[in-house]
Amino acid sequence: MFLGAGPSELIFILIIALIIFGPKRLPEIAKSISKAINEFKQASQGLHDAVRKDLIEPLASTNEIAESDSKIYDSN
Repeated sequence: MFLGAGPSELIFILIIALIIFGPKRLPEIAKSISKAINEFKQASQGLHDAVRKDLIEPLASTNEIAESDSKIYDSN
């Protein structure tokens, strides 16, 4: 299922799109939607990587340092 729509709903949506846009423009529209989805995936992956690099990794190293310091102070 795609977005909670079953096969009959998807066929209905495709028929309506075919009627509205016609058989010549439908492949163009599908291609542009596909490009937009791919660009969105790339942008979200880039954002995810930037957040991990700039926020999560420095915090993880800070936590490791804090944990090692607490072990030193706890042993004394």
